[in-house]
Amino acid sequence: MKMLYSTLLFTFFYQSTIATALTYNVVNLGAKGDGKTDSTKYFLSAWTSACASTSPATIYVPKGNYLLTKANFHGENCKNDAIAIRIDGTLMAPSDYNAIANAGNWIKFESVSGVSIYGGVLDGRGTSLWACKASSKTCPTGATAPETQTYGSRTSPAALAMELGWELQEPGVQNVTVKTVTFNDTTNGVRIKTWGRPSNGFVRGVVFQHLLMDNIQNPIIIDQNYCPNNKNCPGQNSGVKISDVTYQDIHGTSGTEVAVKFDCSKKKPCTGIRLEEVNLSYKDQPAKASCANAGGTSTGIVKPSSCL
Repeated sequence: MKMLYSTLLFTFFYQSTIATALTYNVVNLGAKGDGKTDSTKYFLSAWTSACASTSPATIYVPKGNYLLTKANFHGENCKNDAIAIRIDGTLMAPSDYNAIANAGNWIKFESVSGVSIYGGVLDGRGTSLWACKASSKTCPTGATAPETQTYGSRTSPAALAMELGWELQEPGVQNVTVKTVTFNDTTNGVRIKTWGRPSNGFVRGVVFQHLLMDNIQNPIIIDQNYCPNNKNCPGQNSGVKISDVTYQDIHGTSGTEVAVKFDCSKKKPCTGIRLEEVNLSYKDQPAKASCANAGGTSTGIVKPSSCL
């Protein structure tokens, strides 16, 4: 997911009413929707307040353009397992990619439970970075947005940079739904990535539903052999068990011939993968699917033809 810093527009699932007792409006806390003022600390302040509450809480982002630099939303000490983030505006990365180019991630949710996100647009503003890379110059890697490391989350951000399996003992990820999203010109659409290292972690109960892909390099991908430069991966075999993952009503175009790729662990193959009404093409031609150590089913129209 390091190359996801392309121009990025994510349309999140929108729900008009959210029954919660407490609301933290980021503008009231000091954020400005002018697209120029760094509002990161005000978003983090709203998160801290919501986490401190034991009652359901809403973080509200009104209409406007909100500049965010590196924003990590941590849930380790969160007392609240019912936080809704309602976004009526646009979250924008810095126009100068050097500001966060080597940060690893732009927006990250880590160790959270029961977080729901509704509405909004995320703009990674990565045009200049891609222009740099196209010129063959030495350029930064880029930052991921959004990245999630969650346990028990109900609705996660759109592009799931679910990076797992670095530690032998780490929490699993379960009950995640990514729903009604548009991806434009990104490297990855919905991606589950695990390091090729021993691990007792797991991913299960994940649903990707009602997604539109527009020229995405990897629209649907499970990558369990992640090991940059073949370093720090003893045995290069992921121990993370991935099961019960559903891809439903996903349409659009792939920027590469292989639109669906399930590269799962030899040690713990993927099971219970479901493809339902998936239709992805490549340059007005049929795309391809690639499977390794993956099992599951397909129903309805599935293009490219399922390799499960």
